[in-house]
Amino acid sequence: MMRTARSWLIGAGIVALTTGVWLHAQEPIVGRPCEGCDAVFEGLPASLTSTARLAPAGEPGTPMTLSGRVLGADGRPRAGVVVYAYQTNTAGVYPPSSLRTGAAARHGALRGWALSGPDGRYTFETIRPGTYPTRDAPAHIHMHVIERGCATYYIDDVMFDDDPLLTPEVRRTQTMRGGAGIVSATRANGRWMATRDIVLGRNIPGHAGC
Repeated sequence: MMRTARSWLIGAGIVALTTGVWLHAQEPIVGRPCEGCDAVFEGLPASLTSTARLAPAGEPGTPMTLSGRVLGADGRPRAGVVVYAYQTNTAGVYPPSSLRTGAAARHGALRGWALSGPDGRYTFETIRPGTYPTRDAPAHIHMHVIERGCATYYIDDVMFDDDPLLTPEVRRTQTMRGGAGIVSATRANGRWMATRDIVLGRNIPGHAGC
């Protein structure tokens, strides 16, 4: 996918554009099969910060802050990595977005991108997602990463260890892609807080390291 840009400046958790036209190179998808992995590039903003919103302010549901660190295989923080996430609303559905075609249309309106800062940290402000109306899966937040100039891939969904649908059988299906996706959420002052650290390349088939 071609976009407008001349250069990226990465620093203090911000990707900024200088001037004029810029070109966004689409990183190769690894860790296939990966339905919808190309959606990470659809609507990708020209400017990113380490904090982003998935659900807009005022979205029905209990507010939640999801944050964590992006780490390399050596355990050190990695800056400048794009973290993409999308989720259901409190009713457990993906509300329609302004994108009517393409892979991102299926991801719905509650989606966003954050850029890991110098300390590797990223944060999403959102709501706690609802369970699918079919109740055939625990509530979750889908996550992908873009390692610029290297690769993009999905990692294990964020799921919540207090979810009654998170059965032992479901736990056994987790592959630890990008590290552990099952998190402990705590609630205080009407807000959920959850932490999901990401280990780049962990258990991702075809990831050669960047």
